[in-house]
Amino acid sequence: MTLRSGFYTRQCLEPVQGALWGDLGCPSPEVPASLPVQEGVDPKKLDSLTTSFGFPVGAATLVDEVGVDVAKHMAEDLRKALGERFGGGNPELLTQMVSKGFLGRKFGKGFYIYQEGVKSKNLNSDVDSILVSLKMPPKSEVSPGEDIQFRLVTRFVNEAVMCLQEGILATPAEGDIGAVFGLGFPPCLGGWSRRLGRKLTLAWSPCCVSFNEVLFLYSGPFRFVDLYGAQKIVDRLKKYEAAYGKQFTPCQLLADHANSPNKKFYQ
Repeated sequence: MTLRSGFYTRQCLEPVQGALWGDLGCPSPEVPASLPVQEGVDPKKLDSLTTSFGFPVGAATLVDEVGVDVAKHMAEDLRKALGERFGGGNPELLTQMVSKGFLGRKFGKGFYIYQEGVKSKNLNSDVDSILVSLKMPPKSEVSPGEDIQFRLVTRFVNEAVMCLQEGILATPAEGDIGAVFGLGFPPCLGGWSRRLGRKLTLAWSPCCVSFNEVLFLYSGPFRFVDLYGAQKIVDRLKKYEAAYGKQFTPCQLLADHANSPNKKFYQ
């Protein structure tokens, strides 16, 4: 197993359909989640922004579900192996949460407080003091709700495309299957994909469904690039790169698609 770029954090040396999406089948939770909350975005608000885009689990809740200690370990490994590309918020957030025993659902406290047999959960107010001590000034030009959503999603998409560029993925279909079924990338019923979903659903034949139609229905990161537009994604990445640095630098393959409007991952 080797660490590789992007949210496909680990990959077997042998080809595996869809590739392996990290130790837990998910992106390192610290990378997308910590910066917005340190900029003052309430964890519940962050969860709402994430799920309204189409992800099945909110970013803050994902950290709790995975385990804050596991998220910390993953973030440290990724930073060590990939450097500035996996920068983001202050890693002290997870370090201090772990030191205080806020390890997530398994220990009853993380960003939220969990009680056995109770479905609803309240924010863990004891995390507030940590967030206050590590608070970072938000960048107003990239802080509206939609920008926060796209700050999460465009990094995800960019790293997926980089995995194809580097040969970690053999085909876009591998990446889309792994993203949707292994990582919970928004399929056609979520967020921007929901708006595109009507177009997708029209192509759906309930009587005879081919493999390509299934991929078309479930819009992974590569299908998302084709439908939303590589140029729009690159434009957003460059906007966020200007604010945050190299963690948002578009990979070459994505830039090539942006420069050639007729170039698609799916023909």
